[in-house]
Amino acid sequence: MNQKSRLLSGQRINPKPVKKNISIIELIEQHFQAYNAARLSEAARIFVEKMLEPDVTVGMSLTGALTPAGLGGSCVVPLMKAGFVDWIVSTGANLYHDIHFVVGHALHRGSPFVDDRVLRRERVIRIYDILFDYEVLLDTDEYIQTILRSSEFQKEMSTAEFHYLLGKYIAERERMLQTPYESVLGTAYRYQVPVYTSSPGDSSLGMSVAAFSLFDSKIRLNPLADVNETTAIVYNAKQNGGKSGLLIFGGGSPKNFMLQTEPQIQEILRIKENGHDYFIQITDARPDTGGLSGATPSEAVSWGKVDPHQLPDTVVCYVDSTIAMPILVSYALAKRKPRKLKRLYRERELLVARLRKRAENWYEKIKRDS
Repeated sequence: MNQKSRLLSGQRINPKPVKKNISIIELIEQHFQAYNAARLSEAARIFVEKMLEPDVTVGMSLTGALTPAGLGGSCVVPLMKAGFVDWIVSTGANLYHDIHFVVGHALHRGSPFVDDRVLRRERVIRIYDILFDYEVLLDTDEYIQTILRSSEFQKEMSTAEFHYLLGKYIAERERMLQTPYESVLGTAYRYQVPVYTSSPGDSSLGMSVAAFSLFDSKIRLNPLADVNETTAIVYNAKQNGGKSGLLIFGGGSPKNFMLQTEPQIQEILRIKENGHDYFIQITDARPDTGGLSGATPSEAVSWGKVDPHQLPDTVVCYVDSTIAMPILVSYALAKRKPRKLKRLYRERELLVARLRKRAENWYEKIKRDS
């Protein structure tokens, strides 16, 4: 008999029937056996078994209309409360649409095949198959703009500080009204999770800030501060044997903003580093078009974004985030106890100061050579 190939050492495909009312653990570990189901199973296990170790700092990016689909309160909030996510980069739209629920408005399931001309006449907004009244936008804008007139917003700040201050008001509203759910920004405020937006002008939140800047408001968002703060978080995570893990939902600017922290350390500041240790992405973007959204962990290695020695601990799942996120979150909550909170928001200035100290030699060389 020929010797069995080592390539056949993987777990056998098991066609046993799915049980009635099966647990999420059994479903992922026993029945997600091939194709993107297997990739999601790999992602869930890497997240639970490796990324949630105490020495790993976990960053999460959010792209696509996830919070209008309810995934803010149902998935993102439980991850923060369990200490499974330490910092976030999100589109401004995800943070804005999550506030609709805080204001007290409803978003409804609908059809993606309705006539949008009719929707426009009836003042109904559509996000694919999610429908809501136009007044939801106006009321949410009014609520946000009332907060932005407060004196503590009248300065220049990073988007993390902007979201933290906004979250303070949202958290208080949730407490006063005893809302049945918690918002992303309100929870981030309570648990000191810094939340960044890589394109702060690209949402209704940014549009309100821009509108105030037309007049006498001193509110200014500083994206350069975001670059330094996020880089400092990753640099700090990798010191003294620590690790950095990224959980990426979608792609786009938030994905790149998280990944570019390593090139900022290595390429720009000339600090020796190897890249992020763990990389999990849920996406529907293809790699062959050359876009960042579909770029694989292997490609990221060439930029220094991912540690080449850690490629076995990276995985891409080509599946809708609205399917993968609840499955992944449920599995993680079932398998792991909550982690100690890192509360990175309050550490931002200290971490940036450490990064500045480490980069002094680079800056002195630049000054000498200029």
